[in-house]
Amino acid sequence: MKRLFFLFVSVLFFVTNVKAQTYTPTLENLKAREVFSNDRFGLFIHWGPFSIPGDGEWVMNNRNITVKNYRRLMDFFNPIDFDAAAWVSMAKNAGMKYITLITRHHDGFSMWNTKYSDFNIMNTPFKKDVVKLIADECHKQGIQLFLYYSLLDWTREDYPHETGRTGQHTGRKGKGDYASYLQFMKNQLTELLTNYGTIAGIWFDGYWDQTAPEGTVDRSPRINWRLDEIYGLIHKLQPRCLIGNNHHLTPFPGEDFQMFEKDLPGQNRSGLSFQQPSQQLPLETCETMNNSWGFNITDTSYKSVKELIHYLVNAAGRNANFLLNVGPMPNGKIQPEFVYTLQEIGQWLKENGKTIYGTKGNIVEPQKWGVITAENKKLYVHLLNVTENETYIFTPDLKEKIISASTFAGGSKVKFKQMHEGTFIYLDGIKTNDTDTIVQLNIQ
Repeated sequence: MKRLFFLFVSVLFFVTNVKAQTYTPTLENLKAREVFSNDRFGLFIHWGPFSIPGDGEWVMNNRNITVKNYRRLMDFFNPIDFDAAAWVSMAKNAGMKYITLITRHHDGFSMWNTKYSDFNIMNTPFKKDVVKLIADECHKQGIQLFLYYSLLDWTREDYPHETGRTGQHTGRKGKGDYASYLQFMKNQLTELLTNYGTIAGIWFDGYWDQTAPEGTVDRSPRINWRLDEIYGLIHKLQPRCLIGNNHHLTPFPGEDFQMFEKDLPGQNRSGLSFQQPSQQLPLETCETMNNSWGFNITDTSYKSVKELIHYLVNAAGRNANFLLNVGPMPNGKIQPEFVYTLQEIGQWLKENGKTIYGTKGNIVEPQKWGVITAENKKLYVHLLNVTENETYIFTPDLKEKIISASTFAGGSKVKFKQMHEGTFIYLDGIKTNDTDTIVQLNIQ
């Protein structure tokens, strides 16, 4: 009997797995993946009523604020200084090619004119559809728009909060009903993918609320999310729309790109990234400018322009996009420290963007000195960590035949020696740049 049971379980797993693997992306979806991968740089926007307390987007959970009390934030969320055109122009001038906007975070507040929840932007003193304002401006300025949507909800009674890892002290007394909650999400996603023009992608978060913590052996979900239904709906409404899910796991069928949170692909400094980078899907890593996603009035640990350029270059060298976050203030302004940083990155990209946009990574393993990006018959060697005393760097396993080498800035000839084991690039006579010295290799 035991043997028959295991045979039954094995067959069931096989059938379920085969059924789950039926997703075949359309040609326009595959093209959208290519465009996304070539974009390399995007802006993440964490903004909503959670910005008012000035303590990050997890303030409801972290301070154990009840639903009744948290909903009061809606009564005085009135960002009179919000300017969608200015936000999108800022991103564009920073060299960013897409924006990922929070539409509904874990607190359940909807930033658009939704029919399916009264906890939304239209019931604030502001009374303007933020998603529409941003979407219209993105379409006008030629910036792709991704929409962040939380699978998790700390306020709704029908979310299966009994089995959730977070939001356990928000005063909910009802019993979760996932069938009801799933229909609610489908209704909202239909609105987002019907009323706001072309949407480049949906960025899901919150799946991990129903799993054991990251790093544990078994991270099977405590509920059946029925992602095939959610993903199928999205691909039906907009076939080219890309789907990513910040579950910190190997990508599931139906997902079109893989994301990493506060880690470069292949790294796990955050303790969130145990998954291996996909070899088939586009990759993206997201990071903050300080230590917070949502506005935090006490967080002044700002990353330098150099640090963030290195993050962008290291991501491209690993064949990944870089999604850099801002947490606007409650009044709708983006704090000047963030604006300045984006301006400086934008200036760097004006001069060096050719070595980032449309390039491929993983040419060689990342080295102590930096990474390599490639585009057509050119390799760009990004020297991120070299000192004036270093006379050469060594690039192992570089198989392409090098015809010539020169500095990317100025075009001065660079000496090199290529052997079977790798290539020596000699730095004598090269004026190194403190941020990134780029050597261009022309290959056969």
